[in-house]
Amino acid sequence: FSTHDAVIKLLGAHYAPFQILFFSVLLGFPLAALMLMHDKAESNLRPIHPGWVAVRTAAGVVTGTSAFYAFSVLPLAQVYAFIFAAQLLITVLSIPILGETVGVHRWAAVAMGLIGVLIVLRPGAEPLTLGHLAGLGAACGSAVVSVVTRKIGQEERSAVLMLYPMMAHVLLMGCALPFVYKPMPVEHLGLLAIVAAFGFAGGLCIIGAYRNGDAAII
Repeated sequence: FSTHDAVIKLLGAHYAPFQILFFSVLLGFPLAALMLMHDKAESNLRPIHPGWVAVRTAAGVVTGTSAFYAFSVLPLAQVYAFIFAAQLLITVLSIPILGETVGVHRWAAVAMGLIGVLIVLRPGAEPLTLGHLAGLGAACGSAVVSVVTRKIGQEERSAVLMLYPMMAHVLLMGCALPFVYKPMPVEHLGLLAIVAAFGFAGGLCIIGAYRNGDAAII
């Protein structure tokens, strides 16, 4: 994801976040097709928990749109401060949604993490911008995605967890694309392919991680 984010930052100097997100997700569908071809599970793509899948999909769209915009207008260090803040929210959300126990040492880690975020962001040192709000939106959305993945990941297929957010991104970003589209040279399409491949691989890794460990620890 670090490589994925750095390439987004590079492309963000030339294109609108909606265009970058649309094509990066679109280029991920061949990878999804390969995954389905090698998936021997006798099942369909209908969610077992449609409500939670819908919540996760909506949170994923908020995360993707907000993060891509934040990367295009803010320094990477500031955006990552928000991304790290998502981990604090995951710890908090894991209590009511997952029923996990968070001990004193984890609460101390949350407090230290919050102090670190404040040191990087330096509230009041510069005006609050739409990019900062987008970073906060990405953190909140990411936390919801992570906790819901932990809640339903053991029962839902990886294909379901990957494809529904991808379809939502393509549909919604496709609606905005006519208003922001700029022609892209081949080398930039190659960079988008890197974003697609690394984002898809990272998504699968995160699903696997949350299936096998406590959300607060992950």
